[in-house]
Formats: sequence, structure tokens, C-alpha cells
Amino acid sequence: MAKNIVPSDAKLAITQVKSIIGGNQGQRDVVRSLGLKRIGQTVVRTADPVTVGMVNKVPHLLKVEEAK
Repeated sequence: MAKNIVPSDAKLAITQVKSIIGGNQGQRDVVRSLGLKRIGQTVVRTADPVTVGMVNKVPHLLKVEEAK
């Protein structure tokens, strides 16, 4: 699970690990805005303030690692 990621120049590999079913509309919108559509899908994003804010809003649904 993601825990308070901070903005940097790093690339983040963001993976959805839990379903958005049962989440409120804001959480659904955040996960969708990150480009995630299904459990197990991974996207690579830069750790800019916008992306970091979205990740920190739904840390219980995501797994975040530094991309290689």
C-alpha cells in the first residue's frame, strides 16, 4: 500500500490492487484519472505534485513502487 509519497523527479509504477466498488465517487474518479481501469493494471507516472496528491488520496487501493 502507498504511504504518503512526496513529489520528486522519480517515476512511479502505480498498480491498482483493490476494487473501487463501494468507494465514493471521488475515489472512483481519482483511480480513473490515474489511468487505471482494472485490478492488476499498472501505469507509470512521474512523481509530480498532481500525481502524488491523487496517489495519497486513495493509498488503500494502490501499490506504488519506484519504476526502473
